[in-house]
Amino acid sequence: MYNRILVPTDGSQLAERAVKEAAMLARSTGATLTLFYAAPAYRAPVSYSEGAVLQHFVTPARYRRSARTHAKRLLDAASRKAGGTVAKTACEFSDQPYEGIIAAARKYRCDLIVMASHGWRGLKGLLLGSETHKVLTHSRIPVLVVR
Repeated sequence: MYNRILVPTDGSQLAERAVKEAAMLARSTGATLTLFYAAPAYRAPVSYSEGAVLQHFVTPARYRRSARTHAKRLLDAASRKAGGTVAKTACEFSDQPYEGIIAAARKYRCDLIVMASHGWRGLKGLLLGSETHKVLTHSRIPVLVVR
């Protein structure tokens, strides 16, 4: 059935539910999990006035270290929730999280992506966007959505 399952997480309670569901599925099918965090890409601060001084400028290297530390904490917590079914954890930087998720699924040769969704519809869903919806739209790998 499924051998490698990718589970993107952002540390939210909804994402935790997806991790637990994916772990149950992995245990029942003998699959392994790859937990994934799509970290926002570095964006240099922009000053719109000539006299502005950037007091808290963060260098790209410092940003990456901080984001990786955050990702490790988040992925370690998710790994504990998955209870021994995790084969690896990964963090990639991406301007568009859905693109990072799909790229990670390809990179780690996953045959299923398990994601959480709020299930927002209408104007709220349109305005807030949905990484899950974007993955569903653009991925050729099957996606299981958990609510």
